[in-house]
Amino acid sequence: MDTPSPEDRFRQVLAGLSDGQRARVKAAAPEAERRAADAASHWDFTLPAQAVDIVLGPKAEDAVRRGLIARWALGVVERAAHLDMPPQVLDLYPYWLDKMADFLLEAVEPYDADFWAKDVRFALALSVPGARSQVIDLSSPFGPGQTVRHALQGRGLSAPLNWLRHGGWKTWLEVHTESRHLDDFNEEGWNRAWATAAAICERKPELAGMIGSSWFYDPPLTEISPRLAHLRLNPLKGGAFMVHQGPGEIHTLRAGTASPTRKALIDSGDYTARSWLMAWPRDSLVAWGRARGAA
Repeated sequence: MDTPSPEDRFRQVLAGLSDGQRARVKAAAPEAERRAADAASHWDFTLPAQAVDIVLGPKAEDAVRRGLIARWALGVVERAAHLDMPPQVLDLYPYWLDKMADFLLEAVEPYDADFWAKDVRFALALSVPGARSQVIDLSSPFGPGQTVRHALQGRGLSAPLNWLRHGGWKTWLEVHTESRHLDDFNEEGWNRAWATAAAICERKPELAGMIGSSWFYDPPLTEISPRLAHLRLNPLKGGAFMVHQGPGEIHTLRAGTASPTRKALIDSGDYTARSWLMAWPRDSLVAWGRARGAA
């Protein structure tokens, strides 16, 4: 028996709602979409989802949230094409929509806040697929404050100078990891995500480049977790620069979760997880992507 298409499964999600829930989805969709789009360029990744929640109201059911995502997902490929996304993005949609359809149909637990935030952005093409485990936000800010703090901490002037040199005040792409499917959380998968970002930048000259923010850009991990070294070294070799953001409870938790070695070093006080922002300016990213494509 053939597996239903993602589109058919999205329709199943909608068909599984009560008449009242379907009516709520239909009524809320236009205003929720508008408010989410208005919030998309804010530094807070979750703000579009928060804007949708305001439209839905405090008593909104998760079934209605899933129905809204299913409704929007039925048109997401057309949205991405309208945004002139390159083939590197469009070719990934069958994989991502298959995963999203399964997630919505099989959901039994409350909608996780992080997944909800990501799904709102994805279904509205505010974020697009970069690889099978990475999504790319299409409009992220990168203000000068972080680079100034980097310099004031005695880490040199390269970060603020690079920010100025490469038009840091412009809009940036930003990469995020999708923890629900980690098929491409490896060197080749991340290189694919960088290459997708390069292809987007090549079509969008108004973009400043690509940023990402995580504990796994922390320099000591080159020795502590060599298998993660490519996450920092490959962008650096391609022309990226790094900005120190600092330690935090969330970085400690994430750094220690998947590695007994890192957790032991954290618990002993021999390692403090720190977040860094990776900024890959447009010109060098596009050049890297072209070289990769020609290899």
